[in-house]
Amino acid sequence: MNENRSHLPFSVILLILLQVFLGLGALVSGAMLMAFPDGSLMHMPLSMLEYSPFPNFFIPGMLLFTFVGLYPLAVAYSLWKRPAWRWPDVINPFKGYHWSWAGSLAAGVAVIVWILVEVALLRSISFLHYLYLGWGAVILIVTLLPGVHRSFKVVA
Repeated sequence: MNENRSHLPFSVILLILLQVFLGLGALVSGAMLMAFPDGSLMHMPLSMLEYSPFPNFFIPGMLLFTFVGLYPLAVAYSLWKRPAWRWPDVINPFKGYHWSWAGSLAAGVAVIVWILVEVALLRSISFLHYLYLGWGAVILIVTLLPGVHRSFKVVA
C-alpha cells in the first residue's frame, strides 16, 4: 500500500469528499425522518409510502442514516487515515487492497441500491433520484480509477 499519505492523489481526495458529502446529506435527511416520521419536516406526505411496507418514515430514516449516512462517513475516514484494523479484512473480498477501498465500492453500490429500492417502493422518480444514482456511479468510477486503485494496493 502506498504509505506516503502526506500527499494524497487528487482522485483519492475527490473520493473522500464524495463519501463525506454523501454521508452528511444522508445523516441529516435520515435524522429528520426519524425525528418527524410523519414526513412533515421534509414536506413528504405519508401517502408516499402507500406501496411500501412502512407505516411511516422512521425505519426508512434509520436505514438512510445508517447505511447511506454513517457508513460512507466511516469509509471516508478509512480512506483518509487507512487504519490498521484487521477485523474489516474478514469481509474484504479484495485481499490485495486495503479494506477501505472495498468499502468505498460497497458505499457506491449501497446508494445505488437505496435509490433503486426507493424508486420501486414509491413508484415515482424525481431529479434527486437521478442525482444520487449518478453520485453512486461516480463513487464507483472514482474508486476504480487507476490512481485510486494503486493507492490502496497492499504491499506485502
